[in-house]
Amino acid sequence: MLFAPQISALESEHDVISGDITGADTVPDIARQVLASAPPRFALAGLSMGGIVAMEMVAQAPDRIAGLALMDTNPKAEVDQIKAQRGPQIAKAGAGQLASVMRDEMKPHYIAEGDNKPAILDLCMAMALDLGPAVFARQSRALRDRPDQCAALTHYKGPTLILCGEEDKLCPVHRHTLLHDLMPHATLIIMPHVGHLPTLENPDKTTAALQGWLKEIDHG
Repeated sequence: MLFAPQISALESEHDVISGDITGADTVPDIARQVLASAPPRFALAGLSMGGIVAMEMVAQAPDRIAGLALMDTNPKAEVDQIKAQRGPQIAKAGAGQLASVMRDEMKPHYIAEGDNKPAILDLCMAMALDLGPAVFARQSRALRDRPDQCAALTHYKGPTLILCGEEDKLCPVHRHTLLHDLMPHATLIIMPHVGHLPTLENPDKTTAALQGWLKEIDHG
């Protein structure tokens, strides 16, 4: 699990709930499903697609979000070049080639070079194969058709953490400086020598950042 180190560190002092983002094929529908099972008010953290869903949750129910942490994500709608790649990837996955899609087209963009890169890539592959091609297709369609969230984010004023890996190729640093421009009250952390998955690539620093953010919420 992408957040396993953080859950282990935080669950002794906080109720930690993992939202299910696998059951619908649009970001607004996924956000509605997560909100339906969430507490009345809660701190919300999302990584990558989870961050995209988190931004939609802020758009739908800002008063329920006590604090927002967005990690290695993108507030913009999908660009046409990436949209065009989604259909062939979905078709390959449906034809039994999900492992090939992950190995050749997606995984190379995930992780910065380092001693733990092979183990993290193996974990990503295992998670993708466990979820299977149907979930891959639903999430790919949701990402392809997602709305731009820039306007909604400008209205959110709760405690906010923006965190990203300096070497993230999927959601580059400039997407996070844009997020900071939209929410200038936020704390922006850019991690050197880290790619798309800071929760696993530098778990201790990521956990420390989340702990600081949670303290800000508690003292707010």
